[in-house]
Amino acid sequence: MKSESASYKAAGVDITAGYKAVELMKKHVARTLTSGVLDGIGGFGGLFELDIENIRKPVLVSGTDGVGTKLKLAFLLDKHDTVGIDCVAMCVNDVICCGAKPQFFLDYVAVGKNVPERVAAIVSGVAEGCVQAGCALVGGETAEMPGFYPEDEYDLAGFSVGVVDKEKILDKEAMVAGDALIALPSSGVHSNGFSLVRKVFNVEKGGLDRVYPELAAPLGETLLTPTRIYVKPVLAVLEAGLRVRALSHITGGGFYENIPRSLGKGKIAKIEKAAVKVLPIFDVIQKVGGIPERDMFNTYNMGVGMCMTIAKEDASKALELLRAHGVDAYVLGEVANGEGGVELW
Repeated sequence: MKSESASYKAAGVDITAGYKAVELMKKHVARTLTSGVLDGIGGFGGLFELDIENIRKPVLVSGTDGVGTKLKLAFLLDKHDTVGIDCVAMCVNDVICCGAKPQFFLDYVAVGKNVPERVAAIVSGVAEGCVQAGCALVGGETAEMPGFYPEDEYDLAGFSVGVVDKEKILDKEAMVAGDALIALPSSGVHSNGFSLVRKVFNVEKGGLDRVYPELAAPLGETLLTPTRIYVKPVLAVLEAGLRVRALSHITGGGFYENIPRSLGKGKIAKIEKAAVKVLPIFDVIQKVGGIPERDMFNTYNMGVGMCMTIAKEDASKALELLRAHGVDAYVLGEVANGEGGVELW
């Protein structure tokens, strides 16, 4: 028999709605189960058995993040089944930058009012992200917080753990001048810079149904496109034994903040702007907002969701593998000797 509290419900927290949400999300969670999962959802902790048979010195790599103010667009469009992909992507794309394979994921959903169908839709996106990343959704938390969040709003955050053999952790200090920079294209704006996006288009006042000739879909649909998950394509390159020096997940801060984080000491990234295959949405944002070009490259991914630094001799094979996994990768630039940073010209 399920517990029930009329007093708690009168205060704004409906326990029975929580039970219904769990029931609705179970089918989505089931899609993510891997051999390491030892128990289903509902316990006090998620149990996961780590397979380290072929790993000499296992190192755990963790990542946590949220979706940010992109959620505001989900509220305005009343579309909640893709932001979970963003949440997973922001975590696992960071974890893979160490060369680690994501093993499991947990989510945290805080709502003003627990609408079971909406919570289940959010978790369906989380589950889809986990499937794309090849990791298990082993648990999570849905917190109903009346008076803290408006009834029709929520926040979403997540946490992922991966594992890598210590001797296979990517070493950016192995980088040499002449190494290639490979661009892994993004699916759009991903999950960063949405405070500026919302200001540029004044989305709270409407206009998400606006159509721009440069875009293949209305503005709102284009902006809500979920973040691309790079785990499986990148793993294909790593497992092929190619000399990957570093990976950079291009998030908030764009090229100028993220690429330098993956550079070895005394190295710079040289990128010709003409080589960057800028997605149309960024041209629209820049034009409508009157944003300087440097600010665009210092805020958005500009069409490059991840940058892989690899030995020049291995670049063509890496491109072949990435394209075989559906990523239309291309050479973005090269590494040179210098005092760090990015040279864009």
